[in-house]
Amino acid sequence: MSAMKERPEPESCVLVIFGASGDLTSRKLIPALYEMNQRGLLPKGLRVLGVSRTELSDDAYRDRLTPKAAEHAHSYEQSSWAEFAKRIHYHAADASEAGSIDGIHQRVRTLGDEGGISRSGGEPNTLFYLSVSPNLYEPIIDAIGASGWVAEGKRWCSLHPEQTAWQRIVVEKPFGHDVASAESLNRALGRVFEEDSVFRIDHYLGKELVQNILVMRFANAIFEPVWNSQSIQHVQVTAAESIGVGSRAGGFYDGAGAVRDMIQSHLLQVVAMVAMEPPSGYEGDAIMREKIRLFKTARLAHSAGGQPCAVLGRYGQGPDGPAYVDEQGVDPNKRTETYGAIQIGFDTWRWAGVPFFIRSGKRMASKVTEVVVQFKNPPVNLFGLPEDQMGASNRLVLAIAPNEELRLELRGKVPGLAFKIDSAALDLDYLKHFGGEAVEAYGPLLVDAMQGDRTLYKHRDEVELGWKLVQPVLDSEQVRGAIETYEPGSWGPKAADGMIASAINGGAWHNRA
Repeated sequence: MSAMKERPEPESCVLVIFGASGDLTSRKLIPALYEMNQRGLLPKGLRVLGVSRTELSDDAYRDRLTPKAAEHAHSYEQSSWAEFAKRIHYHAADASEAGSIDGIHQRVRTLGDEGGISRSGGEPNTLFYLSVSPNLYEPIIDAIGASGWVAEGKRWCSLHPEQTAWQRIVVEKPFGHDVASAESLNRALGRVFEEDSVFRIDHYLGKELVQNILVMRFANAIFEPVWNSQSIQHVQVTAAESIGVGSRAGGFYDGAGAVRDMIQSHLLQVVAMVAMEPPSGYEGDAIMREKIRLFKTARLAHSAGGQPCAVLGRYGQGPDGPAYVDEQGVDPNKRTETYGAIQIGFDTWRWAGVPFFIRSGKRMASKVTEVVVQFKNPPVNLFGLPEDQMGASNRLVLAIAPNEELRLELRGKVPGLAFKIDSAALDLDYLKHFGGEAVEAYGPLLVDAMQGDRTLYKHRDEVELGWKLVQPVLDSEQVRGAIETYEPGSWGPKAADGMIASAINGGAWHNRA
């Protein structure tokens, strides 16, 4: 969970999921809610209303969800699922049509009355979730706004706001396709909802070790004094997958690519956790404020020729599958990247001169998501040994997936009569040491939205600043024209090795064996 202090219980509400028949709902959202229910973390009055165009009864919809819950929930048990499923309902409608919203609204009011969770005026709290194609975001938001359902600021002006129902909305990634579309989406949201009622969800922020970055930095006195340009040479953030794009190629990925899909969204948020200044407290407004301040100082590094420091690639033919350009539905002329690497920096006193390298790719050598903080060598080589006999310099590795680990690499003398130095790692496996079990990241984030806690969500400014940072890469014909085909099972294009080596003398990516 996101809280490190006592918080009120999540308020009962009706969770309206637009896109109820979609893959995200059946594989992620419903199993995540079931897991939270198993742990006693959901409000007892919660009702779920799935909305999609297909005609289904409540029972037929529950029957469709059952095998997915059994497959994807970590602690599935038939009787407890059957009990939880009674809280799931279905309504057939095209939510992008303004006339359909009134019917959905009336069904929500009925569920609120049946569950005993309606407030003054017969309205229950309502949490909307946009689990639909991004082209439907604005039509649905506009339709909700036109219906007059959302009370906007009236709740906060009330003498008894606790008696007045709230309306909040969770928006699934992607938040736009570029700067202009992100700004348009934020304007559409702003016309209907207050900013503190908008929850832009990034499931990466629900991952335990991403949250643990802040704990590591700000709950341990040993790190913060060296967390700056005086001690750190560079930072790497990697999200690599060993599988290809597959069936998502034509329908989604060919219009997105690695930079849009991973770097602009998930990985910039990880970078923010690493690089932000200490917030005034562990709460949404304070953390968002520091991330926005950081992103305002961000700059994309450029080559001597003025081009963005970025490398794009796409995987070729391999023994386990076709080349990306041969995947079904792919247009080779788009030159969509399945690998992207960029170099950025921050014009702050803490990080001036420290390059941040961010990369993401498909069909790579192994599946790994990690942060690597590379420290500088001591200013004087006291022992007089050649650099290649000193072992690797100090490095902190924060492994986010598939295993959650922290590894600090230190130099030490190898036992024996000869004077030899080598590197050794101090390892912490979070699950092994602290116990617990993995949960679907969506679950805690949904509970946070029911509590009104935006600590692990994005502010509109973060989204727009992230797009502005990567837009020059997306717009560069030279960068896209130089796209490389890389071998499946490798660590990506050779040009990416050259990018980091040219920025740092002898610099190299941290490639796991």
